[in-house]
Amino acid sequence: MNYFKEILQFAKPYRKYGIANIICNIFYAFFGTLSFVALVPVMKVLFQTTEDVYQKPVWEGITTAKDYLEGYVNWYVTDVVGNNQEQALIAMIAIVLLLFLLKNVSGYLGTYFITFLRNGVMRDIRNALYGKIVNLPISYFSEKRKGDVIARATSDAQEVQTSFLSILELIVKEPLNILFALAAMLLFSVELTIFVLVFIPISGFIISLIGKRLKKQSDNVQREQGFFLSLLEETLGGLKVIKGFNAENRMEDSFKDSTQRYYNYANKLELRKGLASPVSEFLGILVIGVLLWFGGKMVFDNNIDGAIFISFMGLAYGILTPAKAISKASYGVKQGNAAAERVLQILHTENHIKDKENAVEVSAFAKAIEIRNLTFAYEDENVLENFTLSIPKGSTVALVGQSGSGKSTIANLVTRFYDIQQGTIEIDGVNIKDVKLKSLRDQMALVTQDSILFNDTVAVNVALSNKNATDQEVIEALKIANAWEFVSQLPNGIQTNIGDSGNKLSGGQKQRLSIARAVLKNAPILILDEATSALDTESERLVQGALEKVMENRTSIVIAHRLSTIQKADQIIVMSRGKIAEQGSHEELIALQGVYSNLVNMQSLG
Repeated sequence: MNYFKEILQFAKPYRKYGIANIICNIFYAFFGTLSFVALVPVMKVLFQTTEDVYQKPVWEGITTAKDYLEGYVNWYVTDVVGNNQEQALIAMIAIVLLLFLLKNVSGYLGTYFITFLRNGVMRDIRNALYGKIVNLPISYFSEKRKGDVIARATSDAQEVQTSFLSILELIVKEPLNILFALAAMLLFSVELTIFVLVFIPISGFIISLIGKRLKKQSDNVQREQGFFLSLLEETLGGLKVIKGFNAENRMEDSFKDSTQRYYNYANKLELRKGLASPVSEFLGILVIGVLLWFGGKMVFDNNIDGAIFISFMGLAYGILTPAKAISKASYGVKQGNAAAERVLQILHTENHIKDKENAVEVSAFAKAIEIRNLTFAYEDENVLENFTLSIPKGSTVALVGQSGSGKSTIANLVTRFYDIQQGTIEIDGVNIKDVKLKSLRDQMALVTQDSILFNDTVAVNVALSNKNATDQEVIEALKIANAWEFVSQLPNGIQTNIGDSGNKLSGGQKQRLSIARAVLKNAPILILDEATSALDTESERLVQGALEKVMENRTSIVIAHRLSTIQKADQIIVMSRGKIAEQGSHEELIALQGVYSNLVNMQSLG
């Protein structure tokens, strides 16, 4: 229950629906009990055991309710309908039918109101999860399987919703049914009611033993579901590699292993859950059987009227239904508790990359980016060591070097995708840790090696930073990025859907859309992370031409693999194992005949 206390916080905006549901459930339980109580006069009329009463009884308080109701029915049969047994029976049946109608109307209204609460809570949990996911640092997702995160936001959240209704039944609807029924049973016979109350806790204890390990088994099921969703997501993203290396059988084996584990866990869970209904029903019938024997003796000894005993049995059996519902709901709570724990693990994850309390805004980049004595490690081994670099406004700085030398790490730290461990990065003299994240990233536009596009239109992808951008602004950005030529030929122009990850376009076309996105943002600082390394020569020429237009009058940090793309840079930083090996212009570095010159020669550019 501890996790559901937190989940219940999401229900606060919908408390009016919860209150309405509780009121409806009170009426549902009340009319449900009355409908069984009303069977007593029906039975008496049917078996012609009503007493002759010619004076209308007087209400003397709740303590005499039983005698008043019996007297009123006897008076009605004797005096009002003149011992017309058929007319009396029709009247009594009409009352029972009315009570059942009111009970079911109340039940429907309870469901009506709880629907808005359940679905509202579900929507808010998913919104909170998505909001948390997009705001968590990138480092979080390098440690987690994407499929597991998806499972938590979908199936686990759905399980919480299902269990949420179970809890409301557990704490409101079904206990009220039992409470009202017991109150009516006490009016009929205190002795028989005590007899029933002795057996109910024993049954509940036996049922609880069955459900003890449900949370652990449910957790295994949900965790395994996250695992095979991850496999599925990775398979969809890597089909070319899987087919190219004839690895279909290997991937199928991995998936089958996972689904087999899921099959085993799910069987154990469902079989244990399945015990709830037959066990609770058998225990209930056992109680009824013993009650029939005990109550039957009382009828034989004339200690209780036969009609009252039949109605009492109806009430006692009526307790079994809510008792079964409570046992099933308690199983749902245990299963949902595991799901709630997994959902809340994401919601409780601390985001260590966040604004300080007194963070400032950078209204417009004016002077320089200063990187001082930067040391950083993703895990144990340092990727950067005592790295220092000054990037004046309007200049182009290129970072080159072998893979793993720390080039992309600089981009990740300048944008605060990761936080600095030692040293500082300053923008216009202000430590970026003291700058509001939105303000910092407003100053920067990013073009990565992998063109990250979304399954939407060209216009939506280009105007990602500004949903209010006009079509003309989008077209202007496309023209600067050398992309309008092919976009204008698409079936619906900028309103054409480009498919999942932009797969309806070529690599060069996708990259030019990424550049157009950076153009439309119009940020003063441009970060190009190997933006042309995955392109063919023709596409590279078009993209490079677009980049040169975009870089005009902007401060640019260019991470490059192909050295032909950075020869015009104001400053080239040659990196090796997280340190600066050489720096200078293209001509100065060629003259040094050092690392850079060797790299140029290897690429047959010298």
